[in-house]
Amino acid sequence: MEVGRADPRRRGRSASPLVQLAGRVRTVEVGRAGTLMDMLRQRTDGIGLGRGDPDLPTPDHIVAAGQDALARGLTRYTPLPGLPELRQAVADKLRRDNGIEADPDTEVVITTGTQEAVFVALCALLDTGDEILLADPYYNSYATMLHYLGAALVAVPTSAADGFQIDPDEFERRITPRTKAIALLTPNNPTGAVYPRDRLQGIARVAERHGLYVISDELYETVVFEGRPFSIASMPGMRDRTITINGFSKAYSMTGWRVGYLAGPRAAVDALVTLRHTLTICAPTMSQHAAVAALRGPQACLGERLAIYRARRDFTLARLAEAGIPCVPPQGTFYVFVDIRPSGLSSEEFAFTLMEREGVFVYPGGYFGRRGEGFERISLVVREPELGEAIERMARVMRRPRRA
Repeated sequence: MEVGRADPRRRGRSASPLVQLAGRVRTVEVGRAGTLMDMLRQRTDGIGLGRGDPDLPTPDHIVAAGQDALARGLTRYTPLPGLPELRQAVADKLRRDNGIEADPDTEVVITTGTQEAVFVALCALLDTGDEILLADPYYNSYATMLHYLGAALVAVPTSAADGFQIDPDEFERRITPRTKAIALLTPNNPTGAVYPRDRLQGIARVAERHGLYVISDELYETVVFEGRPFSIASMPGMRDRTITINGFSKAYSMTGWRVGYLAGPRAAVDALVTLRHTLTICAPTMSQHAAVAALRGPQACLGERLAIYRARRDFTLARLAEAGIPCVPPQGTFYVFVDIRPSGLSSEEFAFTLMEREGVFVYPGGYFGRRGEGFERISLVVREPELGEAIERMARVMRRPRRA
């Protein structure tokens, strides 16, 4: 500052108030799950069943591939769509496991986690005011993303009585001139429902009749306890109107590696590459090399993990039944959607009461849409002794939901 010139900051004037943040962030509805997580961290006896973060370790051969990439100095940007060898591995996997033909050069994109894949797909398909149909209950990040885009989530109700299965007729009844797409999560987070072929065929016919895209989020496809999952993109007429999304976080316990992928028609994929470059340029390079090892390496780990989750699911269902706590048995994922309506509490009230009194973190079902209200999502990401203890504590709250 020049000598003798007054500092304008010292003139005694009050600072002008800051301009408000953008409406897209000021008006977003945020649940209080973060508060529950903070409360859990303060409990030495706490049990966390709220997050979808597998406790099983990343398989050794995948870790070794990531470490090798680092040791060889493979830490620079990859091509914008992702490593060619990873895109080829994804295309081979889709052909082998899902019956989907995708050109690795023009129809596959590697993303920084599956969450980014969902966001760029929504960005590519929806303008402000457009609508997308999504079964309720739904993974709540979809609602937040759509809010940021100024697009509308049209919730299609499902029911516990029907195992939270989708009804194609319910989807069709909610189509308007603003409807652009249908989003499917199968196996479903949070309910654990796996949509069978006949219901997916019904959705495919609806999409074809009305000229709609389909976003098929198949992140939990390797955790299916009954039957097998189907990819809607493999059905006649659906390849060119479906964006299939998947990743490595749940199958291979790679949540922190941040790598996923999507496959779809070339016109959409071209737009998606530019969108995702704007966000993160590319997924972490060492993670992409690790993902190649995940797809190309031994697959016995998938069966081993499924067996562990199946045992935990069966244990949890048995203990819930013994405690008299109803639930909808999941067909897939590592979640159980527990019915706490007999307690008389809302899902948020129950979750906070359980956390405050018993130190157990569960995720309020009401945060997953209107049809999730009255339920809690519990994650099978701890061992059976902890699951049993958590259910005992939950039963105490069910018996005495309110303080005397």
